[in-house]
Amino acid sequence: MTPITPDKTLDTSGLNCPLPVLKTKKALEELQPGQILEVISTDPGSKADIPAFCQRTGHELVATEERDGKYIYYIKKKG
Repeated sequence: MTPITPDKTLDTSGLNCPLPVLKTKKALEELQPGQILEVISTDPGSKADIPAFCQRTGHELVATEERDGKYIYYIKKKG
């Protein structure tokens, strides 16, 4: 698998629902269509919340991974 190079990284470690999703939404507004946002979260609820957010808003969830107790999401801005 080719490593994903994000255009921006958002670390929401230590924040609980709904803050990771709200901060993700705000960070995506600052990106151009097609750019990739990396979101790092420690909230187990983000495993359901982030994919649901992407499905609802039309952004593409490119990849997810779990590493060192953190959940990492790569989201491509729609457009």
